[in-house]
Amino acid sequence: MLNQPRRSSSGRAGGPFAAIACAVATVAIVGVGLSLTMTLIAVRLGEQGFSARAIGINTAAAGFATLASASFIPDLARRFGVGRLLFAALILCVLCLAAMAIRDDYWLWLGLRALFGVGLTVLFVLSEYWINAVAPPERRGAILGFYAASVALGFAAGPLILACVGTVGSAPFLIAMALFAAAALPIVIGSKSAPAIETHSATPVLAFLLVAPVATLAGLLHGAIETASMGLLPVFALRSGLGAETGAWFVTLFALGNVAFQFPVGFLADMIERRRLLMMIALVSLIGAIALSALEPSASLLFGALLLIWGGVAGSFYAVALGYLGARYKGPELASANAAFVMLYSGGMLGGPPIMGAGMDALGPHGFFLAIAALLAIYLLIARLAGPREGSAKPRS
Repeated sequence: MLNQPRRSSSGRAGGPFAAIACAVATVAIVGVGLSLTMTLIAVRLGEQGFSARAIGINTAAAGFATLASASFIPDLARRFGVGRLLFAALILCVLCLAAMAIRDDYWLWLGLRALFGVGLTVLFVLSEYWINAVAPPERRGAILGFYAASVALGFAAGPLILACVGTVGSAPFLIAMALFAAAALPIVIGSKSAPAIETHSATPVLAFLLVAPVATLAGLLHGAIETASMGLLPVFALRSGLGAETGAWFVTLFALGNVAFQFPVGFLADMIERRRLLMMIALVSLIGAIALSALEPSASLLFGALLLIWGGVAGSFYAVALGYLGARYKGPELASANAAFVMLYSGGMLGGPPIMGAGMDALGPHGFFLAIAALLAIYLLIARLAGPREGSAKPRS
């Protein structure tokens, strides 16, 4: 079923795109600072002799903060304004980084990362709401694909900057602070075009898991696959008898596919019904995961090519699901739906690596992809069962 393109209701062609550019620029810059900070803290804690488990718990603090805070963000944005709350979140992140730079202390960093996670949750929930609310319906998919690719590139840039400046001293923290401060400039420029949230949402945040499971569970699935792939593909390579360098290449191929496929799949989302496209992405990803589990990774060319394509397809869940929510909901409902989506994405980030790791422990290295295939199969079953009920809600795009 084809989406019927419509002319944007915006009076000026440049208006919505200038506003979208501001929101995308903010999150892309934040992505650079965030990936730099995550890598920096992991390295610093490792150098201090903390175990991988302790480092993982420290990293998870931000995810738990997202689960705890996301549901409050739409009401806070209604009271204080989207632009002001985004600006406050950036200030909070800068202050947390400044405190981390002053003192290396595990427990201090644990609390600061929780606060840092609250700021990040505000930034992602409201920036994505801003983009989704302002995007012309006929170009929403392509715009969200561009957004997702920009964020992915930002995440790739952070560790590269860290490799150049090193992890010693306060310099890397100062660079991260400068990046978060610079992310405020697009907000200042585009704050007048930020969409307002004027009323309460009639649907509670967590209720979107029931009324829009195809989209919200896609966020959960994306968080699980992305985080597990970035963290466990090196382990998969080592347990397959390959070197650490090969594992790093596997992560690179997955990430490159993620970047390369965002815009084309987003463009496709403007042509095909998004719910159907999400199910197609899940089915192709399921087939790809089974194929990867059957291949020997030592056949590097074939395995690498398939991993790149699979990473691109599986990495498309996020932008397409966001577009699906943007097509169905407006105003406060869209803000709440986006908060639910980010909450489930964080839940996937927390739960995905243990599930895929357990798959490897139980079934050997190929259990990594088989565990992902099992999650994709469950998602397809839920999407199929939810079809008649969810499809009855006509999209308002």
